[in-house]
Amino acid sequence: MLRRRWRLRLDAGFVAGHHRTLSCRTEAKMPPPGRSQLWLGLVLGSVCASLGSAVPSNAQDALNVLLIIVDDLRPSLGCYGDKLIRSPNIDQLASRSLLFQNAFAQQAVCAPSRVSFLTGRRPDTTRLYDFNSYWRVHAGNFSTIPQYFKENGYVTMSVGKVFHPGISSNHSDDSPYSWSVPPYHPSSEQYENTKTCKGPDGELHANLLCPVDVAEVPEGTLPDKQSTEEAIRLLEKMKSSASPFFLAVGYHKPHIPFRYPKEFQKLYPLENITLAPDPQVPAGLPPVAYNPWMDIRQREDVQALNLSVPYGPIPVDFQRKIRQSYFASVSYLDTQVGQLLSALETLQLANSTIVAFTSDHGWALGEHGEWAKYSNFDVTTRVPLMFYVPGRTAPLPEAGDKLFPYINPFDSVSALMEPGREAVDLVELVSLFPTLAGLAGLHVPPRCPIPSFHVQLCREGQSLLKHFRFQDSEEDLALHGNPRESIAYSQYPRPADAPQWNSDKPSLKDIKVMGYSIRTIDYRYTVWVGFNPHEFLANFSDVHAGELYFVHSDPLQDHNVYNDTQGGDLPHSLTP
Repeated sequence: MLRRRWRLRLDAGFVAGHHRTLSCRTEAKMPPPGRSQLWLGLVLGSVCASLGSAVPSNAQDALNVLLIIVDDLRPSLGCYGDKLIRSPNIDQLASRSLLFQNAFAQQAVCAPSRVSFLTGRRPDTTRLYDFNSYWRVHAGNFSTIPQYFKENGYVTMSVGKVFHPGISSNHSDDSPYSWSVPPYHPSSEQYENTKTCKGPDGELHANLLCPVDVAEVPEGTLPDKQSTEEAIRLLEKMKSSASPFFLAVGYHKPHIPFRYPKEFQKLYPLENITLAPDPQVPAGLPPVAYNPWMDIRQREDVQALNLSVPYGPIPVDFQRKIRQSYFASVSYLDTQVGQLLSALETLQLANSTIVAFTSDHGWALGEHGEWAKYSNFDVTTRVPLMFYVPGRTAPLPEAGDKLFPYINPFDSVSALMEPGREAVDLVELVSLFPTLAGLAGLHVPPRCPIPSFHVQLCREGQSLLKHFRFQDSEEDLALHGNPRESIAYSQYPRPADAPQWNSDKPSLKDIKVMGYSIRTIDYRYTVWVGFNPHEFLANFSDVHAGELYFVHSDPLQDHNVYNDTQGGDLPHSLTP
């Protein structure tokens, strides 16, 4: 049985001279991963029942919040050490931010992940594993991050894909609970999956690879361009507002199809594109763990390849083209983030606005022979996560200096910027709620009880506020905890033990197996167990398969040693 001592000391005085330090130290026993309560509440050690920070004495003291959420963005960014990717504007944000090197989503698919981190609850609490239910009806009337800010005097606004559209957000992006004004969706969004991609034959297709001449597409624009324009318009409006604002901007790219301005291909000549370092399906991978990337196969250009199901593989030349288009989409996204941050500064809001940047999950680019999310591997669960806090993560600029000048990714002289500060502890997206609340000077919601379906306001993630204490004494470093004690949890459902047509996105009624995964600094351990979708219960005595990868010797998670360790070498703390 794992036994952890969790220490927490928060310096929450981040707002206009309001300072208050809270500290608590408690001991907690954490059950082994073979118990369902570990996944129901996942309380990683007891901390103070209610953590608070100074509330601003008036609205003028409050910091605004700009939350940027990207769709399907893995940490393929310059600030995460990727030397191929041109992402100068996001890198510049990272240079002014606290960047988390090891942040993980709780489920690698859009709607469940977004509902999870926007409510601060795990998928086993929101009971959303697919796209087909609204948590307030299906699980509990849980508060969201924007709802909490709205109830504390903020004007809350949504642009683009923040909540996943459809039933999972009540066909309203959770309005009116979460937003002060109706959420904005770009009009050109309706063309994303239509025949707007010019193929080699000169005809229009619904392709996976879709570089476009923007002047020729319907409406002469793209969704992320429209979202940036609307977000800037809202910032201009809020500049003169007496109330603080919470603005969430959700960008579509690099989500498929890879529909982006064709000039961004020039940044990534095909001859410079390498294959994934491990493009083969690992020999020891349990079939239940594999995702057959069925959504990719539905695109016209992929259908023309006549790939075998479920394992493929995709021809090497097409693999390079997929990777090229993903990287080009990231650079296109970077220009939109750069324009947004530049406008924030031009409007003189950068000194009073927290900027948080993250993604709903990662995306496999051929690793393990996979081309999508839909798994528990690091490549699909690990996400970028960074926070800029004015005067805290970066000094306020001197007169005439700029924090976020727009950088053209086509400028060959743009230099790679180092992140401002980095944290190596493993953290989770469910920590976004308490962290943003604390950074803005609001009371941090209390930890959730087990169960918490009846509790409207609580959080299942740890606050990350302790990482914003930048003193470097040994005592302070000790208070930050030991990275080896940090743990991130993810899960993914499957309809069967072998890959089939709905393995990637099974509906709730079809879920028969749930893969629960623990990631520590040393290993990733996953156990696939029987699951009852009617009672939302996992049966940890019904083990279908297991995975164990050691990070140091197998960083790409290609060599599953789960079966090798069942004879007694598996650490006792991991035994189901």
